Amino acid sequence: MGVNITFLGGAGTVTGSKYLVRHDGHSLLVDCGLFQGYKQLRLRNWTPLSIAPNQIDAVVLTHAHLDHSGYLPLLANEGFSGHVYASTGTRDLCRILLPDSGHIQEEDAEFANRHKLSKHAPALPLYTRQDALNALPLIKTVEFGKIFSPLPGWKATLSPAGHILGASCILLELAGRRILFSGDLGRPDDLIMSPPADAPLADTVLIESTYGDRTHPHEDMPAELAPALQRVAKRGGVAVVPVFAVGRAQALLHAIHLLKIKGELPSSLPIFLDSPMAVHTTHLFESHPGEHRLSRPDTRALTHSATMVNSTDESRALASRHGPMVILSASGMATGGRVLHHLAHYAGNHRNMIILTGFQAPGTRGGTLASGAKQVRIHGRDVEVQAEVVQLQSASAHADANQLLAWLRSMPGAPDQVYVVHGEAGPADVLRSRIERELGWRAQVPEQGSTWPT
Repeated sequence: MGVNITFLGGAGTVTGSKYLVRHDGHSLLVDCGLFQGYKQLRLRNWTPLSIAPNQIDAVVLTHAHLDHSGYLPLLANEGFSGHVYASTGTRDLCRILLPDSGHIQEEDAEFANRHKLSKHAPALPLYTRQDALNALPLIKTVEFGKIFSPLPGWKATLSPAGHILGASCILLELAGRRILFSGDLGRPDDLIMSPPADAPLADTVLIESTYGDRTHPHEDMPAELAPALQRVAKRGGVAVVPVFAVGRAQALLHAIHLLKIKGELPSSLPIFLDSPMAVHTTHLFESHPGEHRLSRPDTRALTHSATMVNSTDESRALASRHGPMVILSASGMATGGRVLHHLAHYAGNHRNMIILTGFQAPGTRGGTLASGAKQVRIHGRDVEVQAEVVQLQSASAHADANQLLAWLRSMPGAPDQVYVVHGEAGPADVLRSRIERELGWRAQVPEQGSTWPT
C-alpha cells in the first residue's frame, strides 16, 4: 500500500490545518487546527472527522497557533490517546493558548445562554478549559534537527520555520518517501523572529499560501506604525490594536519601544498589553533566545515597554482612562477575548483608531473592519465604526509570495509534487501557477476532504 494524504483542513482556507498521512494501516495527523472565520467554516469544527480519533496513532504539530493546534483538546476528549510531537516552544505556547481557548469558548457559550443569543438551548462550548488541560500531557517535545520516530518505521525531523516561537517545518520519511510540510513560514526579514531554515530535499511538499498572491512592502513595521500612532496621539485618541498574542504582540511592543527610543513617539505615551496570554508569551522570549533576533536587553525591554494587564478588573478600568493611549489586546482577528470590549467602547469615536496587525481571515470581525465596514457586530449588537481603521502591511508574520518561492528554491532538488495549502482560493491558485511557471514543478491545490498520493 502506498502513502497518501487526506486534507482534513487547511485546503481552500487559511484555517483548520489537518493533514492525515496514512500507510500500511497506520495514521498520523500533521497539525490539528481549528477552523476560523466564516460561520460555515467554524461549523466544521462541530462535524466529526472522517476518521475516528482513536484510530489516529500520533500527531505532529508545526506550531501552536490555534488554526494548527486548537482542535487537539477535542481530539483527545473524543478518544485520541497517542503522542503529540512538537518543539519545546510549541509545547510551551500550547500550555498558554489551549486552556485560554477553552476558557473563551466557555465564556462565549455562557454569554450566549445568558442573553439568549443562540439557537441551541443550551449553547455548549466546543471544549472546555479542563479538556485542554487534559490534552496537554500528550505533548512530547523533540529538538530541532533531531530525527525521531512518531510511529514504528516512520522518521520525522523538525526544522525552524520562523513565524513564532517553536514554529517548525516537518520532514516525514516513510516507505521510501520524503514528505515536507512547510507549516507557516516566517519572513526572512521579520522584525523579531529568526528566518526559516532552508528546505530539505523531499518528494512531496505541502506549502502554505497565505500571501501567495502578493508581496510585502519594503517599509518596516516601525516606519509604518509611527505616523499612525503620531496621528492618534496628536488628537488625544485611543488606539485599539487587536493583536495575535503570540508573535505580533511582541513585535508591536518592540516596534513601539524603538520608536520611543528614536524620539518618534513621546516616551510618556501610555501602552497597555491587555492579554494575559500575550503577557505570558512575552516572558517566554527570555527562555527561547536562539529562535529570535532580540538581544537579552531587548527581551527585558519587552516586559517593561508596556503596562501588563492581567486581571479583568484592570482591563475594565482602562475604559475610565482618557487618551492618548495604546491598548494592545487579543485576539488578532477580533474573534473573541478582551479586545471586543475595547472595540465596542472606542470604535464609535472618530478621534480613536483601530490598527489591524496581520492577516484578517474573511468572516472575522477583523476581516469586516479591514473591508471598510461602518458597522461590526459585537456581543449581539451592531457597533458603529467611526474610528480610523489602519491595516499595517508590514506586520504579517507570514512569508510573502516571493519569499515562499525563495524557500522552495532552497531545496537541493525538485520534488515530484507540490500541494498548495493554507490559503484562500485566489492566493493559493496564484502561487500554484507561479510554481508551475517559474520552477517547472507539478503543483496542485487540493480540495477539502480530498485524498492524494505522495
